[in-house]
Amino acid sequence: MPDFRGPRGGVTAMFILNGALFGIWASRIPAFVDHFALTSDQLGLLLLCLGGGAIVSFPLAGRASDRRGAAGVTRVIALAYAVSLAALALSPNLPVLALALLAFGAAHGAMDVTMNAWGAEVERRMARPILPVFHAMWSLGAGLGAASGFAAVRLGVPVGPHFLVLGALVTAVALWFARIDWKSDRSDAPGSVFAIPKGRLALVGLIAMSAALCEGAMADWSAVFLDSVKGIDEARAALGYVAFSAAMVGVRLSGAATVAWLGTTLSARLSGVCVFLGVVTVLLAPALAIALAGFALIGAGAALIMPLAFSRAAADPLIRPGRAIASVATLGYGGMLMGPPLIGFLADATTLSFAFAVLAVFGVAIVALAPCLVIPAKGDLDPDGALR
Repeated sequence: MPDFRGPRGGVTAMFILNGALFGIWASRIPAFVDHFALTSDQLGLLLLCLGGGAIVSFPLAGRASDRRGAAGVTRVIALAYAVSLAALALSPNLPVLALALLAFGAAHGAMDVTMNAWGAEVERRMARPILPVFHAMWSLGAGLGAASGFAAVRLGVPVGPHFLVLGALVTAVALWFARIDWKSDRSDAPGSVFAIPKGRLALVGLIAMSAALCEGAMADWSAVFLDSVKGIDEARAALGYVAFSAAMVGVRLSGAATVAWLGTTLSARLSGVCVFLGVVTVLLAPALAIALAGFALIGAGAALIMPLAFSRAAADPLIRPGRAIASVATLGYGGMLMGPPLIGFLADATTLSFAFAVLAVFGVAIVALAPCLVIPAKGDLDPDGALR
């Protein structure tokens, strides 16, 4: 019987929690747009606050993870993350909402770094690749959070009760599972707070950014796209992110077997092809069912890139895991959180359809950068991180 209160269960609970709170927020973005009468560029600026908070938190979380231990730091940040979700629901005006999104983004980004560092510790001790499975649990949580938005709209539940009640419940359950006896690795080794990725690790950050930008666009713009471009009602528009997340769960659950069969490079290249085809399908879809298939293709394509990138970063022979993951996350999740505001600005300057079409370029980038995800032996690297 699986040990649900063991290390794997504790990390799984944190990934589900992180995804669920983000999915809850993403599913109700149209409600915030309507309530505050937001234009595309105003929504883009608000999402920029979310992304800015995350980018500031990445290096700080990486340093805290290395020095204080990833497990304990993750649990503390999880509480702050839930509080920031409640702050979003209680925001009375745009300035307060902007500050709440800054805090929400900081908690989301910090927890991304620390829970991945914790997951990498468990992966190393189990001696098998399980980060894709943990990321599948993130996608499961995000999908369930998005589905809760669909149900809340159908039942007429306002944003406030939805965020406060469900956020508190999910957080309490997840923290119960995460209260385990786990000694995280610690290091007081000197070094700068912000680790700039170099050599191959910089390319790892770029491919992570390409996948994460698509992921962020799906979270923050899929419902808006289906609503405003395809004419789908708000409740059914939330299904776009559900389809995207469901596909990510399926691919990530089978990710270890897929990579073992096809190899890292080919798996990543096929992922980029799926992203490209998915974007084209969404743009040309004449009906909701076909659009949902396109969102599923994008989800399948983005699924493996982030866990492969974090595994590569955590195994880097030159940088401590927390700092390495934080450096990749700065580019990777920076793309996830900074990309959506750029989509908003592009949509305001052109059209939302054109802004979505730009995502296909990042599918091509994933194909080109795929070889950088292969974990090198220490002897293959020179001191600046480049291959010999």
